[in-house]
Amino acid sequence: MSSLAQSPAVSLVQSVDWLAIAPPTIAAVVALAVLVADLFVGDARKALLGWVSVAGLAVSTLMLLPILDGDRSTFCLTGDAHVCSYTADRFTLVIQFLVLGGALLAALLSVTALKDARRGLPEGEFWFLLLSSAAGAALLPASRDLATLIVALEVASLPAFALVGIRHGDRKSSEAALKFFLSSVTATAVSLMGISFVYAATGTLYLTQIAERVQGVDGQLHTLAQTGVALTLVGFAFKTAAVPFHFWVPDTYVGAPLPVAAYLSVVGKAVGFSGLILVTVIAFPSYADVWGPALAALAALTMTVGNVGALRQQSTRAYSAVRLLAWSSVGQAGFLLVPIAAAAYSGDAERSIGSTVAYALMYAAVNLGAFAVAALVGRTRTLNRVSDYRGLYASNPVTALLLAFFLLCLAGLPPGIIGLFAKVTVFSAAVDAGLGWLAVVMAVNVVIALYYYLQWTALLFRAPEGEPAKHLVPAPLTAAMALTAVLGIGLSGAPQLVLRFADTGLF
Repeated sequence: MSSLAQSPAVSLVQSVDWLAIAPPTIAAVVALAVLVADLFVGDARKALLGWVSVAGLAVSTLMLLPILDGDRSTFCLTGDAHVCSYTADRFTLVIQFLVLGGALLAALLSVTALKDARRGLPEGEFWFLLLSSAAGAALLPASRDLATLIVALEVASLPAFALVGIRHGDRKSSEAALKFFLSSVTATAVSLMGISFVYAATGTLYLTQIAERVQGVDGQLHTLAQTGVALTLVGFAFKTAAVPFHFWVPDTYVGAPLPVAAYLSVVGKAVGFSGLILVTVIAFPSYADVWGPALAALAALTMTVGNVGALRQQSTRAYSAVRLLAWSSVGQAGFLLVPIAAAAYSGDAERSIGSTVAYALMYAAVNLGAFAVAALVGRTRTLNRVSDYRGLYASNPVTALLLAFFLLCLAGLPPGIIGLFAKVTVFSAAVDAGLGWLAVVMAVNVVIALYYYLQWTALLFRAPEGEPAKHLVPAPLTAAMALTAVLGIGLSGAPQLVLRFADTGLF
């Protein structure tokens, strides 16, 4: 009798693949360790917390290597081992590499920023928030049910609000955090309503089961299911900073500490786009005729508004360099949306998604490099205007050449071959899907982007006004610029590696 009573309880116990969940788990454990250690470490030794955090992110990234051998899943249904909440497949590992690698580079930038702040930023809280957000961001691409997806999204987002507004008494920082918070909370509320509608219509939260059941929804629930799909997609569009949900980006990047802006520009985007890919391609493939045209229109609108916004930046305006990078990131988001939209029309959706992942890898490396140079210049030119970069070659030739390379990569011009290669793959995805009109819009936006990227690049080599300012490069900033340069230059020499690495294996 007792064995019969125990058998249902035993069947509910799930085995956990600790190796599969190691990358986000290590980041989360180190975050808690740093928070506790902050209570006992004296002010003179607070810098140790930063290096512990950098080491923790490095270990989390390295833990991806042992699980490259094949797909691993855990937290699965006891009755169906193929329906799981966490899956470490090729797509997951590539996005986790992007997220954890991006967080590591942002952490290197933060070490210098916190030292320069001279205790103006609370170090223990800063590192705890950054590591917590990175843990949530690493969890998201592995999520295969909507509940885990939303939890991961919020674990990545909530610490980011605090990071943006972490400067005590700074009105600009507080305003940026409030805008970011309100927009993100709205997105979450919309997503949760959509998910509740989808659950009501299908009776499940698992992405693969939703894909099967949403096609056979009862006629009375069909409208509910359609509304749920639409609201879920709108919520994720907020997270990707797609127009018209982009209004928080420029002010947030300017108000946040520069390493946090760099983190949001890469890791924040990776979170939004990986979530969007999972809900569209895996959960709602039968609604491709709905989300395909919607995402194509969003892509065209986002890249146009972003590039025009960057074009309008005045070089002498305060923080114009950061604002230009912010608007540029909105424009780049439009390019990232194109292959996802193309997946709705293409017979090879995996190839289309691979184009988005390849573009995201290129963008992450070179954009973080550009932010690293901006962080360096911002140490002596606190207003960080584009005009402050005039004559940078005269004082720091290597730094100027690196920034020129990063900007040319973003523009898609040689010698930034990886940028050109990434743009060609996105063009190819649009053309193969029959979205010729979108390819034309992309071509126009490439020309617009060329103007402001080349204008900034040319400024680096012009004669400086007055005595050129010397920029001493601290070791963490040197490491960040060196890593991004090695990635950018190495991939420009062998761009095919990006597509091979970005082979998602989602299907």
